[in-house]
Amino acid sequence: MSTLHILVLALVQGVTEFLPISSSAHLVLLPIVTGWPDQGLMIDVAAHFGSLAAILAYFWRDVLGLARGFLRLMFKRERSREGLLAVFIGLATVPAVAGGLALKEIWPGGIRDPQVIGFTAIGFGVLLYVADRFGSARHGMLDLGWRGALAIGCAQALALIPGTSRSGITMTAARFLGLSRVEAARFSFLLSIPAVAGASLVEGRELAQSGDGALLLDAVLSAGFTFVAALVAIVWLMRWLRRATFLPFVVYRLALGLGLLGWLYLG
Repeated sequence: MSTLHILVLALVQGVTEFLPISSSAHLVLLPIVTGWPDQGLMIDVAAHFGSLAAILAYFWRDVLGLARGFLRLMFKRERSREGLLAVFIGLATVPAVAGGLALKEIWPGGIRDPQVIGFTAIGFGVLLYVADRFGSARHGMLDLGWRGALAIGCAQALALIPGTSRSGITMTAARFLGLSRVEAARFSFLLSIPAVAGASLVEGRELAQSGDGALLLDAVLSAGFTFVAALVAIVWLMRWLRRATFLPFVVYRLALGLGLLGWLYLG
């Protein structure tokens, strides 16, 4: 892969991973739009490693608190806000793991259909608008309870379909459940850690075992560029949601979906 290809891929992955516009959709569409060969799953995973590093860098205090709270809960039976939140995140991760295993059995190569992306970009974009327009902001993350956490987890499992957006659908569910925009984004980002880490470690092991030095170098560059792009995207989004709505992302999703379907059916 050329350096330009890796840089563009990293920018796309880093920016779209945490904005509610679907990174998987953009990664599928990138080779179609540019004419470049598909970067392959290994490079996708390397980019996810960069995204994971960005999340850990931004939320390191939260992650440390969650780890301490969970360990105290497990070994000392000491309940705390952080320990309870860690349990909620673990519970919300289960549906995505189960869904991912099921999807791998049905579609080993994953769903990479532009037509699916067009419809999901529009449908889940409208759903995000409804949730943000009519959802309240009366609750914090701990008010979710195990039922709310599980509901967001089930929503996250839908992100296995490209065009849905993992961050978008989890923020949508959180807004329906009464979380503010900032709290919805925060829970979504923290929830991404086990999901992205698990997938990255599994596929990363295959990358390390491949013995392909060129591929390994490409993966390292991709992860590094993605880290920078993702960190900028996270900082920007958290600041944006303190003073504005999800409307620009809804508009973008509708434009993407309608443009893609128009190209497929009318082009």
